[in-house]
Amino acid sequence: MADPVHILITGGAGQVGLELQAAAWPEAVVLHAPTRAELDLGDAASVRAAFAATPFAAVINSGAHTAVDKAESEVAAAFAANAMGPAVLADATREAGIPLIQVSTDYVFDGSKAGVYVETDPVGPLGVYGASKLAGELAVRAGNPRSVVLRTAWVLSVHRANFLKTMLRLAADRPALRVVGDQHGCPTSARDIAQTLQTIALTMIADPDAPTGVYQFVNAGETSWAGLASEIFALSAATGGPSATVEAIPASEYPTPAKRPSNSRLSTEKLTRDYGIAPRPWQAAVAEIVHELHAERTLP
Repeated sequence: MADPVHILITGGAGQVGLELQAAAWPEAVVLHAPTRAELDLGDAASVRAAFAATPFAAVINSGAHTAVDKAESEVAAAFAANAMGPAVLADATREAGIPLIQVSTDYVFDGSKAGVYVETDPVGPLGVYGASKLAGELAVRAGNPRSVVLRTAWVLSVHRANFLKTMLRLAADRPALRVVGDQHGCPTSARDIAQTLQTIALTMIADPDAPTGVYQFVNAGETSWAGLASEIFALSAATGGPSATVEAIPASEYPTPAKRPSNSRLSTEKLTRDYGIAPRPWQAAVAEIVHELHAERTLP
C-alpha cells in the first residue's frame, strides 16, 4: 500500500477550495482542509504547529479576502489574508522543502492593455484587493523558489456567491437587467481551476524540477459581463429556469467602491506549454454550472 500523500488546502470553504475537495484524487492522497479557526494563516505559530503535526507534500492556498469592494475599507484585513498569510505559508513550505501553489487574480493588472495579458506584462492594481493579492504573489515567489502562482479571473461555480448565481437570483424577480458591457474577460469554472491546481500540485510533488513561477488559467474565449449574463439567461431559459433581457451599460453607470480592470483577458499559453493544460471554452463551463444548479433544483 502506497504511503499517504498529505496535501494542505487553505480556503477550503471557498468556491475553488470546495471543488478541490470534490475532485477525484489518487487513492494515496489525503486532503487536509482546516477551517480558519483550526489553522490561522495570520499566526505563524499556528502554521508551524500544523506542519509539525503532518508531513505535508504540498500546499494549495486558495484562501483569500475576496470581497473586492469591502477591501477598500478593510485594508488591514485584505493584506493580512492576501499577503501576510501567503508569506507565512511560503516560509513554512520552504523550510519543509515542499511546493506551494498560490491562487491569484486578474486584478493585479490595471486593464489598460489592448490585448490579452501574459504573465510578464507590467502589473498595476487599481485597488486594495489587487494590491494585496500582488503582495501575496511577491511574498510567495520570494519565500519559496518551489512555488507556482496561478492567476485566474471571473470565477463561477454552484458554490457560494458569484456572478452567475446573482444573475439567476435577480432574474427571478426582474424581467430586465442592466449589466456592465465595457469590461471584458474570461468566465472561469472553479471546477476547472481546481483540476488545474490538482495537476500542478501532483506534478510538483512527483518532480522536484517541475516548472515554477507565475501562470494563468481561465476558460477559453472572452466576453463582457453583459455577454456572460445573456449566455446564462439563454441556458437557464432552456431548462425552464429564470431569465431576463440584458441591457449593456458602461461601467461608469454602475459605480463601485473598487475600480475594476476593463480588460481582464488572460493568456493561458504558458500553462499549456509547461503543464499540458488546455482550457475548455467558457460557454461549456457555464453550461455545466447552470445545468448542475437546475438538476439540484437550486435555481431560483
